Amino acid sequence: MATWDDVRRIALALPEATERGSYDGLPAWRVRDKLFVWDRPLRPADRAALGDAAPDGPVLGARVPDLGAKEALLADAPEVYFTVPHLDGYPAVLVRLDRIGVGELTELITEAWYARAPKRLAATHRAGAR
Repeated sequence: MATWDDVRRIALALPEATERGSYDGLPAWRVRDKLFVWDRPLRPADRAALGDAAPDGPVLGARVPDLGAKEALLADAPEVYFTVPHLDGYPAVLVRLDRIGVGELTELITEAWYARAPKRLAATHRAGAR
């Protein structure tokens, strides 16, 4: 399935995307300094909240357009997407990186980029993608 190399390649292929460590030094990708995907290992409180459902593999955080999109991803593929109480009310999902295909990952990262990119930059990219 997908790897951190795939995340890096996909994210950095998007216009004006940069990689810079997050506050804890883990990889994070931004567009004009707005975070759109990031390495999000589970914290002790997350593991406690998830219990036996807590994944052991790598976890990617991804911004989504809105809470409706978040709920749709969580409902459609709970084996891939999940959330933790820390993200309640926030338009982002967590992804079991070892359970998502590269095609779906590309779509997720691109949509995360669109959610954070300035409107003109996003519109120019959409126009070029057609």
